[in-house]
Amino acid sequence: MRDIFWIIVILLLLGWGVGFFAFGQLIGEAIHILLLVALIMLVIRLVQGTKSKV
Repeated sequence: MRDIFWIIVILLLLGWGVGFFAFGQLIGEAIHILLLVALIMLVIRLVQGTKSKV
């Protein structure tokens, strides 16, 4: 499950980077929303940490 999380974060960040540099201000707000979602997911993951299996 951890791998899926990182794949989603990386895809969101790549989508933000490509959209920002390729389209500029055309869809700037949508691109920043992608970045915000990726950062929120990353922060949530870091706060939760790893859960030990019993």
